[in-house]
Amino acid sequence: MNLEKFGWCSGSSFDLAFAEFKQTGFMVARVVSEQRGAYQVQTATAALTAQITGQFRHRAADPSMLPAVGDWVAIELHRGHTLATIHQILPRTSQFVRKAAGTLTVGQVVAANVDTVFLMSGLDGDFNLRRIERYLVTAWDSGAKPVIVLNKADLCEDLEGVVAQVEAIAAGVPIHTISAAIGQGLAVLDAYLQPGKTVALIGSSGVGKSTLTNYLLGHQHQAIQAVRDDDSRGRHTTSHRQLLPLPSGALLIDTPGMRELQLWQTGTGLQETFTDIVDLAEDCKFSDCQHAQEPGCAVQAAIAMGQLSAKRLQSYQKLQREQQWIEHRQDSQVRANSKRRWKQRTKMIRQRHQHLQ
Repeated sequence: MNLEKFGWCSGSSFDLAFAEFKQTGFMVARVVSEQRGAYQVQTATAALTAQITGQFRHRAADPSMLPAVGDWVAIELHRGHTLATIHQILPRTSQFVRKAAGTLTVGQVVAANVDTVFLMSGLDGDFNLRRIERYLVTAWDSGAKPVIVLNKADLCEDLEGVVAQVEAIAAGVPIHTISAAIGQGLAVLDAYLQPGKTVALIGSSGVGKSTLTNYLLGHQHQAIQAVRDDDSRGRHTTSHRQLLPLPSGALLIDTPGMRELQLWQTGTGLQETFTDIVDLAEDCKFSDCQHAQEPGCAVQAAIAMGQLSAKRLQSYQKLQREQQWIEHRQDSQVRANSKRRWKQRTKMIRQRHQHLQ
């Protein structure tokens, strides 16, 4: 076994970043699975169970700073080389991040160091253009290349029309129609599955990720469950994220189905996804136009002429509000953390002063 099979490349940014750790006797490994804080990592010679140090956990102000599947990490071996401790994450080239489920405003890295993201959607009763837009925003912000994979093409009565709808909201993004269950159209994905390249498979439960994973692996790796009859929603088959070497030499990060995908990063993903609206807005009469009832609104004019869907504008504005809310919450947390650290520092200074007296 060698690390090239897991995406390592001599002279890469990872190789350069690891140089300082190599001098201290650490080894490099890639995180291949994570479940409830327990990690499996792959070195050049073995697969190991690993954990992070207490200092590492203390430094991580946010879960997104903890190791994720796909990460390259510096590790120290223990107990006869069967256990390892993760000391550092090497700088990521890309990361697909969402807001973690729950009330806390923290990020969760779904997959790291990914070259291509397969955004998978089922062409059955659960097909949703607005969900695809949301996935695209996060994919563009990840730094990886998004590719839309429309599965269950054999169940779609108007395939050409559906593809046209997706093309209208995903300008410049490759779109492929397949049927993983019967092996239809899958050869087109080979272009992305090159040796050493990492592909992440993202989508809701029931879109066919496990079926596609089994096909790409060439054997039954994941159990497959039928979707519900009433709404075509799926049940969770994959229970945790994992990185799987494919026969082609590529690496596939399979992820559990997402019930929801809340935005986290605030990069250019929103503008990349809604370039049509952004371009139209440049012709609005007022620079701060809200695209509602203002005179001279080019966006509303496009809607009136049938050149733009009102639902697409609503989706854009909804994601804008969500992004602004996340930014506000992140700023509030930064201020709160700074205030807390200042109080702790003041307390330490006061205690030290009292001790010297």
